[in-house]
Order: sequence, then structure tokens, then C-alpha cells
Amino acid sequence: MYYKFSGFTQKLVGAGAADAYSPQGLKPLVSTEAPPIIFATPTKLTSDYTAYDYAGRNKVPELQKFFQKSDGVPIHLKRGLPDQMLYRTTMALTVGGTIYCLIALYMASQPRNK
Repeated sequence: MYYKFSGFTQKLVGAGAADAYSPQGLKPLVSTEAPPIIFATPTKLTSDYTAYDYAGRNKVPELQKFFQKSDGVPIHLKRGLPDQMLYRTTMALTVGGTIYCLIALYMASQPRNK
């Protein structure tokens, strides 16, 4: 005997083989046809690409020389003013956030006067 879960009574009830193998009214997919092609344009194969199929030139060797130059400047400040502004802003926000957290902890630790 086959059983299935009844959504109405919330219990197992007796059922036929077809109902037991497709529970809650779900039926198997009937259509086995392939769906129609939406985009019928030909695609480019990976073998068609060359190593230099991008717009631009390779800047990696120049950047490696620039960043590996030993001039006493830390790597995160090598590009000048933009890096300095970013670094100083990050440090200011970090120090400000730390001070804000310490003030909030101090205020939370003090009992309120009633």
C-alpha cells in the first residue's frame, strides 16, 4: 500500500501508486522538447582569441619598476598626494572611531542618576 501526506488533514493517508510518487499534485514534466533558441547569433570560440585581444597596453612592468624602487617611501604612499590623502583620512577615521567607542563605553559604564 502507498501513502502520501494530506495537506488538508496534515496526516498520512492511503493513496495509489501514481499519487504517492507525485506528491501534492506535482506532476512530472511532460514535454521533452528542447526550448527554442533565443539568440541565434554565432558565438566566438575561445580558440579565436589571441593573447593581445584587449584594448590597451601592458603596464605591469612599468608599475613593478615604479613600486620596487627603493626611495624610502612606504609602498602605500608611493603615488604621492592621492595616497597621502587616503592614508590620512583612514587614520583620522580610525582614531575618531576609537575615541567615539571609548566615550560610548565610558558613558555606558556610568550609572544613571534618578
